[in-house]
Amino acid sequence: MTKKFEPLFPPPEADKVNHPAHYTAGKVECIDALEAATEGLTGIEAVCTANAIKYLWRWKRKGGQEDLRKARWYINRLLGDA
Repeated sequence: MTKKFEPLFPPPEADKVNHPAHYTAGKVECIDALEAATEGLTGIEAVCTANAIKYLWRWKRKGGQEDLRKARWYINRLLGDA
């Protein structure tokens, strides 16, 4: 029989408000990428760009195909198709 030991320092709980897992995968956090991607953009152009990137960033970890459709909606808005 194998003994199980409690970790000396349990891992911290995920910070679902400031650093949710679906936005922190990889070396770059989504909010930082959005800030860089929207530099020089204003108004609805900045909003649509940021939202499209956000949904593309997280689709596999959170919303699946619904997130892809949301990203497409924002891209179409940028293209003038929405």
